[in-house]
Amino acid sequence: MDEKLIILKARLKEYKSAVIAFSGGVDSTFLARIAKDVFGEDLLLITATSSTYPFYELEEAKSLALLLGIKHKIIVSEEIDIPGYSDNPPDRCYYCKSELFGKIKYIASEEGYEAVFDGSNADDLKDFRPGMKAKQEKGVISPLAETGFTKNDIRHFSGKLNLPTATKQSYACLASRFPYGEKITKVKLDRLAMAEFEVRNLGFSQFRIRSHENLARFEFIPSEMDKAWRIKDKLAEICHRSGFNYITIDLNGYRTGSMNEVLSDSDKRGYQKSDTK
Repeated sequence: MDEKLIILKARLKEYKSAVIAFSGGVDSTFLARIAKDVFGEDLLLITATSSTYPFYELEEAKSLALLLGIKHKIIVSEEIDIPGYSDNPPDRCYYCKSELFGKIKYIASEEGYEAVFDGSNADDLKDFRPGMKAKQEKGVISPLAETGFTKNDIRHFSGKLNLPTATKQSYACLASRFPYGEKITKVKLDRLAMAEFEVRNLGFSQFRIRSHENLARFEFIPSEMDKAWRIKDKLAEICHRSGFNYITIDLNGYRTGSMNEVLSDSDKRGYQKSDTK
């Protein structure tokens, strides 16, 4: 495990300065902490705020940047203003990442930073992620994925470094909660953000609320399914108050990328195909 860390630092040392696309999640926080050892003051964190990035995640990102002692810039990258994005096609993430990385690359160039990193890890390469194409096109580097860091590796080292994100829930943007083809609006995003915020405060370690028009579908990890059932009335109250009419608990439980289950392998290959090799 320690050898992996040596390899990661060696990869970072190929550059003199860097910007990190910083969400405040498990991966980007760990990368920022290691990058600080390498770059010192020649490091900048950039967090993009938008309707798909809830207020509580933004506040955590600000707090983490302050804790790490790294320069931090907040920009606006409003995905739902991108033509075609709100129609929620399977390659929705491509449009989001293309705009986001384009803005970050511009700032890096203007302010004299040599490289732009993101926090993608080795596990992400196994999932359907159209945003990878945008990353390739913009020349964004994923040091964690390149050096074989899995999510478990990152949590392990985060714990050793006493990072508060070591046990933080895995997070994905709110748009990932909608089935492909369902129109994404600010109203829907806001009600989802508020519902997840309230449920998160009930102490669940990992969950998702998937939004199907007026139906909220909960995904809980197996060990917390009984807890969810015991407080089902509270969960229903939260969702009704947020604007959902119907509430259900998915018996298959929490899993990443559950909205991709409707896509065939050929669909995924088609959307992820990149013109840049």
